[in-house]
Amino acid sequence: MTGAGPVERFLAPAPSERLATLRILVGAFATAWATVRLPEHLAQAGRPAHHWHPSGIWSLLDAPPPDLVVDGLALALPVLGLLFVVGWRFGAVGPTFALGLLAVATLDSSWGQIFHTENLMVLHVAILALAPGAADVLAVGGRRMSGPSGRYGWPVRLCGVVVVITYMTAGVAKLRYSGFGWASGRALRNLVAYDNLRKQLLGDRYSPVGTWLVGHGWAFRPLAVATLAVELGAWVVLLGRGWRTAWVAAAWALHVGVLALMAIVFAYPLSGVAFAPFFRLERLAAAAERRRPRPVADQGLAMTSPGGESNP
Repeated sequence: MTGAGPVERFLAPAPSERLATLRILVGAFATAWATVRLPEHLAQAGRPAHHWHPSGIWSLLDAPPPDLVVDGLALALPVLGLLFVVGWRFGAVGPTFALGLLAVATLDSSWGQIFHTENLMVLHVAILALAPGAADVLAVGGRRMSGPSGRYGWPVRLCGVVVVITYMTAGVAKLRYSGFGWASGRALRNLVAYDNLRKQLLGDRYSPVGTWLVGHGWAFRPLAVATLAVELGAWVVLLGRGWRTAWVAAAWALHVGVLALMAIVFAYPLSGVAFAPFFRLERLAAAAERRRPRPVADQGLAMTSPGGESNP
């Protein structure tokens, strides 16, 4: 693809296993998220209506949805997620799971606490759900395609572009909030102090590390500069392997820092799944295939030469 333009690179062929493996990784994480949060989602039924502040797709409703709808969505989501992972009837299951995931994630925010840690996950599931070849292979009833195709490349690259946009948006938001004064570290220090103090007063989990570091104001300048560099510099991941690996490592370290200073878990990037679109995931599929036990009959065939004589 030397000399190819951005459109040609975006639509370049890719192995079918790359897209399918991304479907499995993202779907498995989303299913685990829906399962872990199932008690919280079920608890939303029966909440006082005056706490309802609809957002997203729920903005059309003046009142909370019926409890039966809330419970049905919460219970169906892990099952749909498992079907998404195995690729069963993906043309129907994929979009249904994506829409259900969006509904439940938005429902969380509609009760007054705005979550943004799962937004990237929801976007990735939506892209994969609409990708025409996401369940061609490594799926129940999937058909094996011969050779790479553009239909397997662009959804993976679009997921990567969404990662870049989300991080750069976060960086721009910081500049809009405090300008380049963010780099002084004062805004970050105030944010860490406020977040931990609020959690202590409410009896919530807070960060002792962040509470201690607030007393050392000088430490926040390099942290603030590094944060801006990672977020606004996310575009470098599109330049090639070396830049990709360096940026992914820096972005992952950024979330480790957020966890250490504010006890906020961005589980999707911390797991590494958020950054999966930047890598050749077909190698994972090939490694799993090599480790899969083969039937005895296949092993016997492998020990026989084309001429019918046993191999040494």
